[in-house]
Amino acid sequence: MAKRKGKTVAESAVEMVEVVLPNDANTLGNMLGGKVMHLIDIAGAIVAHRHTRSQVVTVAVDNLDFLYPIRVGDMVILRAHITRAFRTSLEAEVKVFREDYLTGERRQTSSAFVTYVALDASGKPQEVPPAIPRGTEEKRRYREALERRRKRLALAVRTHRRYFEKA
Repeated sequence: MAKRKGKTVAESAVEMVEVVLPNDANTLGNMLGGKVMHLIDIAGAIVAHRHTRSQVVTVAVDNLDFLYPIRVGDMVILRAHITRAFRTSLEAEVKVFREDYLTGERRQTSSAFVTYVALDASGKPQEVPPAIPRGTEEKRRYREALERRRKRLALAVRTHRRYFEKA
């Protein structure tokens, strides 16, 4: 297979905006955590699709915390970008913000790193183009992604061994 041409972080970056409606909320009027998780996965998957121009599947989500509630009527804004591409997988960082539509006040509520694997037409993992970081921040995130990957894989080995051991 020929080496695939690299892509910059900006080429696949995504910003999504939605209004939080009552159907998206719990009884306290806060956006459901599951809905936030769904939007994070959608934003990250769009980044992965744009970068790989292939089908992708979600394989891991790291450290998702809910720091502040997002209320009915707020806008929820998701910004996503690739941090690094590996052989067949890539990591996307997704940041979630709430914006008060009356005041314009914006506050970050969550963030997550999501890992995707690119698939070919037969559903087998396929190589992905390298990510080309530009600027100090992108290069820092690129370096940090390798360490997160190492930790993620080590944890997966320990966790999956425990669940799939023969009795």
